[in-house]
Amino acid sequence: MAEVVSNESDLIVLVDSEDREIGLGDKYSCHTGAGVLHRALSVFLFDAHGRVLLQKRSSNKLLWPEYWSNSCCTHPYYGESIEDGAQRRIEQELGLSEVALEFVYRFEYHAAWNDQFAEHELCSVFVGQVASDPIVNKTEICDWKWVEPDAMEEMVASANRQLTPWLKLEWPEVRNRTS
Repeated sequence: MAEVVSNESDLIVLVDSEDREIGLGDKYSCHTGAGVLHRALSVFLFDAHGRVLLQKRSSNKLLWPEYWSNSCCTHPYYGESIEDGAQRRIEQELGLSEVALEFVYRFEYHAAWNDQFAEHELCSVFVGQVASDPIVNKTEICDWKWVEPDAMEEMVASANRQLTPWLKLEWPEVRNRTS
């Protein structure tokens, strides 16, 4: 699978800190400079053995290319529910469909990427369980692996690991709520 499923001109939903929609902006502009607060979602998928699926972001990504991250993440489309956006992205990036998801929590964060770009997101986090390995979209993902929760703890604690900032922020809450 190598379908292009996102680009910098995609429109994303701008929100306030209470998740009230205040407009739309193109993805590139929303991530330029200090970033503009927008709606996002993250998904952590587990297998029957309790391992979490991590992906390594494509080298073509504007922000955090070739960094390890959660199973998948995206911005829901305007008019699309956050859970429907999660289901869409699971299928687009991982080739998995109709995954039962559980909402974990929502939080706001800001993270700078070099001097030009940043994430400023109000992110809803979901967990789910899958019965098979992914069939990854190579335009989005350059590698993937299943990781034991204890090994995840070590990865997040390691200052030397190339992990996305949202993964580092989200994992402790996900681990607390799923263990």
